[in-house]
Amino acid sequence: MKLLIINPNISASVTSLIGEESQRIASPSTEITMMTAELGVAYIETRFEAMIGAYATAELAARHAAQHDAIIVAAFGDPGLAALREVLDIPVLGLTESALMSACMLGQRFSIIAISRRISAWYRETVQTNGLLDRLASIRTLDQRVQNIGSIQNDHAEELKALCMQAIEQDGADVLIIAGAPLAGLARTIAADIPVPLVDGVSSAVRHAESLFALGTHAPRLGSFAHPPIKPNKGLSPAIQNILNPQA
Repeated sequence: MKLLIINPNISASVTSLIGEESQRIASPSTEITMMTAELGVAYIETRFEAMIGAYATAELAARHAAQHDAIIVAAFGDPGLAALREVLDIPVLGLTESALMSACMLGQRFSIIAISRRISAWYRETVQTNGLLDRLASIRTLDQRVQNIGSIQNDHAEELKALCMQAIEQDGADVLIIAGAPLAGLARTIAADIPVPLVDGVSSAVRHAESLFALGTHAPRLGSFAHPPIKPNKGLSPAIQNILNPQA
């Protein structure tokens, strides 16, 4: 299996974290290609930044999808996920959706542990989009502004573990989702200290991608995720034009 993982942010250090965790969890036969957005922001906190990240991801996906068997949008919040499924013939997965699916198989109510208070609204909306808002116990976040996105796990390890315990003891969470690409791998490293299952979005997405590949799913020909109708366009890159109008 050839798996393309795209970081919708411009932080190469975060791409490295994602890549390390992906290689650790992937099957030996899975070949992983990592890519970082060529434009955008260091990390996504808002809806507008997510829109930029979605376009940056679409550009890379349009260029490289044909050489891969599945794509992962590697930012919590899944920017552009549903839209990419309309135009690509291979499975497209996101960190949030994958983590939510894993969490729902491990308990009834889950909490999300995140790096920024500003990010909470977007995460809550993503949970709602997935139809799971009634199973969300809470979103717990760090209070201070992130200084170095690549070292946040080390800089705030004790605070993140404290947030986990608050979600369990005060919010009634059965499962915790450690959210965001900058926290890739944290669930594994702190699991012994936390008394409920921890879910990592990167690991979940990689394993779910392998499952979909093994199941041999194919692109829809009807329904809301069928390919968009062909129509005139202007100012788009050749790669984007090609996935919008593959017959041209």
